[in-house]
Amino acid sequence: MKIIVPMAGRGSRLRPHTLTVPKPLIPIAGKPIVHRLVEDIAKVLDEKIDEVAFIIGEDFGEKVETDLKEIAESLGAKSSIYYQDKPLGTGHAIMCAKASLSGPAVIAYADTLFKADFTLDKEADGVIWVKQVENPNAYGVVKLNDKREITDLVEKPQEQVSDLAVIGIYYFKDVGVLKNELQGVLDKNIIRGGEYQINDGIEAMKQNGLRFVPGKVDEWMDCGNKNVTVETNGRMLNFLHQDGEKLMSDSVKIVDSEITEPCYIGENVELKNAKIGPNVSIGNGTKIENSEIKNSLIQTFAEVKNAKLDNAMIGNFARFDGEFKEISIGDYSVLE
Repeated sequence: MKIIVPMAGRGSRLRPHTLTVPKPLIPIAGKPIVHRLVEDIAKVLDEKIDEVAFIIGEDFGEKVETDLKEIAESLGAKSSIYYQDKPLGTGHAIMCAKASLSGPAVIAYADTLFKADFTLDKEADGVIWVKQVENPNAYGVVKLNDKREITDLVEKPQEQVSDLAVIGIYYFKDVGVLKNELQGVLDKNIIRGGEYQINDGIEAMKQNGLRFVPGKVDEWMDCGNKNVTVETNGRMLNFLHQDGEKLMSDSVKIVDSEITEPCYIGENVELKNAKIGPNVSIGNGTKIENSEIKNSLIQTFAEVKNAKLDNAMIGNFARFDGEFKEISIGDYSVLE
């Protein structure tokens, strides 16, 4: 089984945090979004992952490539790196990994996290993960027949079609079939909204008689902007806490401080006269003093003093000392 991860977009809605690090490598509960994504897919599939292929931007840099290779290796899988030089859509991004498009595979966009527990229907030619939503007109949705097979993919329907939203994760029994259909999309220059879309490849597969079914998830968590990323961090912390996962390093130094779970606290963090939690993640090497922090995400080697933060996001190596409550400052920023 392969996992194909298109992630060439940096994530403009999450700036300034994505100015130095692409969005999929922003940590959620102490682990990069893309790392959690591929781990969760591997758990759902419950079988060996042979390869993880990442499609990234050409300017992401050597450090990002090294980090991605380590993520693949943590699953015992081969890593492959491909580049998308222009933002030409989902279909184009997938085709950038053409050399890896063979055999059974999951394609997953690296800006979402999920929780699911179901048996993958390997008799189907494809599975599209969906989540029931209250406002389906804001999403792409699937329409089902009485056999619970997917008959249509409808983007942001204005009339009631279905309340099952596509979350951006797909399984293909043979992803090589999708490759062939997407090559036809590129050759015929089928463009929607200025982009080549994966849906056109899937639609061609369905017209040729291939069978797609829905895979339902229990939780769907977005990481599109600062507010929802902080919210997702809190939700993930609660799931991990309920599962009994260890979230605090033994090297944390605590002086006159209180911690309200769930919180993730990394290695060599120093807390002095601080109240931390709930729903707070603190990266390695960060120092916090005379502060109260809840519902926030603070990355590595930051310094926070005299703060009372709620719904805050602070980047790597940043320094903050002040009275602002809801802040969003990027890597190496100073606000004192």
